[in-house]
Amino acid sequence: MSTFDHIGLIQGINENLATFRKAQPDAMRGFAQLAQASMAEGALTSKHKELIALAIGVTQRCSGCIGFHVKALQKLGATRAELEEMLAVCVYMGGGPALMYTAEALKAWDTMANANAPAAA
Repeated sequence: MSTFDHIGLIQGINENLATFRKAQPDAMRGFAQLAQASMAEGALTSKHKELIALAIGVTQRCSGCIGFHVKALQKLGATRAELEEMLAVCVYMGGGPALMYTAEALKAWDTMANANAPAAA
């Protein structure tokens, strides 16, 4: 079972990149523009593009990518069923290593979904 704290991980990445953003503002601005242009609605929806991005994160074994793209998918209204179908393709294409990161992506999904759930009355 994954023990990653994806919420803390993405917060830590953002904090750790703060000085890099200041030292390399043009590069970081360029990266942000590339991300915004790449993820914009077009022939593919933003949700489908985020599913693709997460699939790449899973198959490339990037925990930070998993955290950021799971968070984005939840904001875009993706369902767990959509996530699971995409993860099945990851396992098909990436084998055992992708299966290990599939477990991590599922844990991130559940953790973030629970963190964003409304409190019980």
